[in-house]
Amino acid sequence: MITLTVEKRDSKLTPEAIREKGMIPVVFYGPKQKSTSGTVSTVEFIKTYKKAGESSVIILKDGSEEHEALIHDIDVHPVTGKPRHADFYVIEKGKKVKVNIPLVFEGISPAVKDKGAILVKVARELEIEAAPKDLPHELKVDISSLVEFSSNIHARDIKLPAGVTLISGLEEIVASVAEAKEEVEEVKPVDMSTI
Repeated sequence: MITLTVEKRDSKLTPEAIREKGMIPVVFYGPKQKSTSGTVSTVEFIKTYKKAGESSVIILKDGSEEHEALIHDIDVHPVTGKPRHADFYVIEKGKKVKVNIPLVFEGISPAVKDKGAILVKVARELEIEAAPKDLPHELKVDISSLVEFSSNIHARDIKLPAGVTLISGLEEIVASVAEAKEEVEEVKPVDMSTI
């Protein structure tokens, strides 16, 4: 499991001063964890976020204590895209968590390849429930079943790993194909008598 070290936050420092030191201010909280402020290395946080995303459990090392947590919310700079602040949700031991897991589309759709259809990704993520150790990083969607223009892939069609329960509606459409329609530009005839 990925580990991230949290340091005690110096209350005298402003968020800007913390960021200038190569750190970002963070808060971690949960059902059994009071809201606690801290700081983490910006570089380490970016590495952790790239590996874990918002759906994989990470270990927050707070001095001698360790907390299983999810990255819950990130505030990023509108220009640089660098993280400015992060919230972590500390999971209650022995409890299942509900999380939105990103979908990864793979395979080749015969309708797209042979009939010139357009792949329409209706959903980007699905809500699931699982024990922290069973949380997948992503869910794979095989689009090879999209053969005809009327073909759809529903949430119920996605293979879930052991210990994972789907919360999103079973009938929710995840992907479909659409016929590529050419737009015809209407040309109005010119009235020669007005010239």
